[in-house]
Amino acid sequence: MEGSRTPLLPSDHPESTSSNNTGNGQFYANGIRGWPGGIQGLKKRGHGNRSWIKINTIGDSKILELDKATIMRHCSLPSRDLRLLDPLFIYPSTILGREKAIVVSLEQIRCIITADEVILMNSLDRCVVQYTSELCKRLQANKDQSDDLPFEFRALELALELTCISLEAQVKELEMEIYPVLDELTSSVNTLNLERARRLKGHLLAVTQRVQKVRDEIEHLMDDDGDMAEMYLTEKKQRSEGFPLSDLGFQSNSSGDERVVSKSAPVSPVGSISGSQKLQRAFSSIVHSSRNGSFMSSSSSEENIDQLEMLLEAYFVVIDHTLSKLLSLKEYIDDTEDFINIKLGNVQNHLIKFELLLTAATFVATIFASVTAVFGMNFAASVFDNPSSFSWVLIICGLVCGFLYFSFLIYCRHKRIFPL
Repeated sequence: MEGSRTPLLPSDHPESTSSNNTGNGQFYANGIRGWPGGIQGLKKRGHGNRSWIKINTIGDSKILELDKATIMRHCSLPSRDLRLLDPLFIYPSTILGREKAIVVSLEQIRCIITADEVILMNSLDRCVVQYTSELCKRLQANKDQSDDLPFEFRALELALELTCISLEAQVKELEMEIYPVLDELTSSVNTLNLERARRLKGHLLAVTQRVQKVRDEIEHLMDDDGDMAEMYLTEKKQRSEGFPLSDLGFQSNSSGDERVVSKSAPVSPVGSISGSQKLQRAFSSIVHSSRNGSFMSSSSSEENIDQLEMLLEAYFVVIDHTLSKLLSLKEYIDDTEDFINIKLGNVQNHLIKFELLLTAATFVATIFASVTAVFGMNFAASVFDNPSSFSWVLIICGLVCGFLYFSFLIYCRHKRIFPL
């Protein structure tokens, strides 16, 4: 990779010359809280030069200092498409086919693919470095060999491949973490295991949304033939370069005929061809050539659409398999949650049964205590004359309380409130 930095356009920003309102000048001088440069710094931020990596068709890479306006003019892209490439913004995965470029935003790989080059922001991110080195290596290895895929499809294929590999690696890491945690959670339900399971479930949902977005984007491209035809940049470039030549040849032939007619002597009206007949013949030839050209372009576009569709379908199968793994993990987590809820519900039922038995025993003991409390008062009664009489009172009260308790248990068993 060449380390030279070549700024293309200097960033000239005219200074403000208005000094009528002193309040505004003080406002710009002080700036906005949280932004040192104020409004001017906020505006200049989007127009400053940034470091970009440009890779051509033979695999040579170069680091350039480009501003946003230069890239917009060079690739014929609107400003909203370049926001997808800004690492400061968080956008879902998107693949957009434009007139002269393909805007790719797949996870950390964000680039602009044209018919002749790939432009991506210079970054130290592992995915960006891997994409740059791998693309240069493949292009340099195949520069002497003929490839069925055009340049833009090879660059797009590498972006899809690295994205699928990255997401697959994340899914494997999740599988290695989730399964042991859930197995341990089923055997021991405690706060630590529940917190680990909650954290992993949140990570799983985030990865699932990202994989689902990539899958939906590929599926959307496969379902729309117009978007796939728009992404064949090499054919559009060759077609745009071929049309001006044919138009120039037609103009030169017509001008040559005019010069011959002007130089020759006047001829007989019978042998000459009128201007309307010339126009009619020229119009018929244009219609015939346009029909042939449209037929050839439509047949070639259908072939290229099939070629791109097979490429997208291959990675659609890969990303769909990754999504299936994530859905299986989610189902396993849901099954574990159901098992834990059943287990906790069973423990809660046992506690309710124990509480019910304890409440019945407390009720019976209260009856016995009330009888003993009555006889514990200081009043004259004949039962106190015989020492063994109070013992019989206690025995009879105990038997009655026991009978009430066992009657309650038999009633609960009859109603099947809980098995005994």
